Amino acid sequence: MRLASIDILRAITMVLMIWVNDFWTLTDIPKWLKHANATEDYLGFSDIIFPLFLFIVGLSIPFAIKNRLDKGDSKLSIAKHIIIRSVSLLLIGFFMVNYETAHDESIIIGKTFWELLMAFAVVLIWTNWKKSPLNKKWHSYLQILGFAILIFLAIIYKGGEDGATWMTTQWWGILGLIGWAYIINALVYLYSKRSLVIMSLLWLILILLAMINHSELSINFGGFSSYFSTILTGTIPAFTAAGIVATLLFKKMYKLGVKWSYLSLLVLGVLNLIFGFGTRSIWGISKIQGTPSWLGICTGIGFLLFALLYYIADEKKITNWAKIIAPAGTATLTCYLIPYFIYPLRSISGISLPDFLTHNSIGLIASFAFAILIVLFTGWLEKKGFKLKL
Repeated sequence: MRLASIDILRAITMVLMIWVNDFWTLTDIPKWLKHANATEDYLGFSDIIFPLFLFIVGLSIPFAIKNRLDKGDSKLSIAKHIIIRSVSLLLIGFFMVNYETAHDESIIIGKTFWELLMAFAVVLIWTNWKKSPLNKKWHSYLQILGFAILIFLAIIYKGGEDGATWMTTQWWGILGLIGWAYIINALVYLYSKRSLVIMSLLWLILILLAMINHSELSINFGGFSSYFSTILTGTIPAFTAAGIVATLLFKKMYKLGVKWSYLSLLVLGVLNLIFGFGTRSIWGISKIQGTPSWLGICTGIGFLLFALLYYIADEKKITNWAKIIAPAGTATLTCYLIPYFIYPLRSISGISLPDFLTHNSIGLIASFAFAILIVLFTGWLEKKGFKLKL
């Protein structure tokens, strides 16, 4: 079972993520659209996008696991799939975040070619070759080549300000954070017998951890525990736990009538917004710091958007408006990866847009058109049988 509202919300979020990720190429754009600075008590539009994606991951988990259970998969095989998927996200995120701190002059092929080869390796390893038109005999060879490229890139990597450091986990990158949020929530959900009570308890524990880590009781993660700091600090996986709770609560209340489902989402949405804005004076709103106030506000927006899109797409069946961006909701990883080819190829070729297309309102429109073109290209690839899948 798939809800059109979840696919559409995922597609909208991915389009917006590509758009805001392109802001670095623009000049003189409104502050309210950009990410807030690290020490700033502020919520920019860009600061809302990633939390929404984490929330959508949670919305999807109950449906994905139910689908596998209905097919006869055992809990062990599903757990194995969850772990492999999460490790894959962590690995890709690990390479992507290290690209950001790569030292161009110290890498024998340069930072730009390093990024291009990294994206190519990801395509080779994680394309769903079984559904592609390529002959089956080549599938394993392509994946082996992909891993060989990643090993090569790791060997030649030089990072830091002077090229003296090797690859480090840093903040894991966007995909790595998704991997951590996914593994804890999906495994708990799987082995809790899909319990709303247990998932609600996990959500509250993660919120509590976020609050503790922004207080005088904050935990100092060092050594081995530092690898799990994304989970132990609470904020990132809390978005995904909230998404699972939203799905489970909506389904439970639906038995009493759809109005009760909407009411439950609206109440939780408003309560989270009250919590977020009400605690702003304590923690401030900051994505980079991962404050509980940021968590509350963005989670509240997630609940309200899910209710709105369910009403539009699933109850009223008004979905034609979203067809153009549909590939961003069904081939999300493919869509996300394409810019990792475009930016280095543009740098290598020396092609650049005229200044008027990278400035102010015109630049924002051109950048949004760029995001739509990526989605359309993703849809074309999907129709040809080429789609990344973890």
